[in-house]
Amino acid sequence: MMSTKQKVIIDCDPGHDDAIGLIIGVQHLNVLGITTIGGNSPLENVTTNAIKVLEVLGAADKIGVYPGHNCPMVAPLTTAPQFHGETGLDGPVLADPVHRPKSKHAVDFIVDTVMKEEDVVIIATGPLTNIASAINREPRIVDRIKEICIMGGSVTFGNWTPTAEFNIFVDPEAASRVFNSGIHIKMTGINLTRQCNFKSSHVREFRKIGTKTALLAADLTDFFIEACEDESELTGATMHDACAVAWIAFPELIKSAPMHIDVELNGNLTRGMTVCDYRHLRGEDPAVDLERKPLMHFRGEKPNAEAALELDFNGFVEMFYETLKVSA
Repeated sequence: MMSTKQKVIIDCDPGHDDAIGLIIGVQHLNVLGITTIGGNSPLENVTTNAIKVLEVLGAADKIGVYPGHNCPMVAPLTTAPQFHGETGLDGPVLADPVHRPKSKHAVDFIVDTVMKEEDVVIIATGPLTNIASAINREPRIVDRIKEICIMGGSVTFGNWTPTAEFNIFVDPEAASRVFNSGIHIKMTGINLTRQCNFKSSHVREFRKIGTKTALLAADLTDFFIEACEDESELTGATMHDACAVAWIAFPELIKSAPMHIDVELNGNLTRGMTVCDYRHLRGEDPAVDLERKPLMHFRGEKPNAEAALELDFNGFVEMFYETLKVSA
């Protein structure tokens, strides 16, 4: 399986599944920098967690971590300690980091990097506050960002509410700004990420591989399995954020479809919902047969995004095993 050394900025809130995503990204992408955002845990925690993961990967000397916003645009921060623990990365026993976060704010790093570098992809696996703020600060980046691949939203059901996924729910105003920015969006929603479910059998393979990174992945997954089972009655650990990173590194793993996607801001029952128009995909099984000609023309606005629909999970697992084997 070939990977592209695509230039990326990873905007994240580690988070166990973010950490798995960082393992994939550092190995297979040209990570220009990591920006952090308050989400799964407060900003100080997720920034420390990002540095800790980079140190295990042996990448902290070459990849900087840039702290961003500690709360959403208009609402208090919602966090998820029931899934990620009080530190945001409970489970693994990791040393206090040697490296320090960079002094430049995440938004400034995003703007400066995108204005300097060509064809940068932003992978966003937390709330979209930093990305929206960067667009507001320097609108010219809209024409320079190659695309934004987000883990967030859903074509179908929510997880934080019946209709809203956590990352979008935390800052729907920011998400609305990003989806309506004119930048091409890849949406890796929970309708897709629920197909990426690590279980105890995978953890045993990680431990057999035995590299430092593999043992980190095992400890992360062990904790996350238990948390997901306790809180959501799910069997296994759903590696949501890793799917967004994998889509950029290994696009053949994911099937998607074009859609117009917007974010509900006002509904009493639907605030934070990603409203996906896929009426043009009516058919017996549009999630499987994505290459045929659409069965109807777009009735509403033309697509501003593509939504992930189907994951080659076996291919994902094999890719991750190989990644762990060649990592530190």
